[in-house]
Amino acid sequence: MIYIVEDDSSIRELVAYTLKMAGFEAATFPNGEEFFNALNNSPQPELVLLDIMLPGEDGISILKKIRNSSKTRSLPIIMMTAKGTEYDKVLGLDNGADDYITKPFGMLELVSRIKAVLRRTSDNPADYELHAGDITVNPGKHKVTVKGENVVLTYKEFEMLCMLIESKGLVLSRNKLLESIWGYDFDGETRTIDVHIRSLRSKLGESGNIIETVRGIGYKIGAEYET
Repeated sequence: MIYIVEDDSSIRELVAYTLKMAGFEAATFPNGEEFFNALNNSPQPELVLLDIMLPGEDGISILKKIRNSSKTRSLPIIMMTAKGTEYDKVLGLDNGADDYITKPFGMLELVSRIKAVLRRTSDNPADYELHAGDITVNPGKHKVTVKGENVVLTYKEFEMLCMLIESKGLVLSRNKLLESIWGYDFDGETRTIDVHIRSLRSKLGESGNIIETVRGIGYKIGAEYET
């Protein structure tokens, strides 16, 4: 089940119809109040599509409430917004959004983004860990620590960190990161990698400096950060 929180009825209906045609179940809500009523009284959805500009409580406020609740903290969320500035993207990511899509968007692109976010399962055993410097990642438990302290990352940031650590010593291009983490390459959006890297470095604190920028290409973690 996917919850769609969008005040524009035409967009709500189109997105719900598209998702149903793609094999998903969908429920729609015009505002935060109706959304939270369903969230608190029904089984948790697989994912939430959340508009930023809503009547009453806005999408960022709703996002913060979801992330501050132990019940819904890990619920995947894609922000839908007419705002395309870097500030709005970073604001959503910093508050725990897993992805964002800017209106107007194509329905096929939306479905692809949803499928990419939902591919967040791990076959790794619970005790399997990745290490780089002071950073420890447990993919099976979706847990990151820096010097023993827990760090909360979005799904995209988590997958990006795992991919960088697993590829220590290799430069990962922006296109490669997009294709591997988002599930496909969407032209003109390589800037989104820079936004996510900036957010990831910030959350990792001083340890975020191990993520090196390779000018004109992408990012890497040096081979010297052995496990």
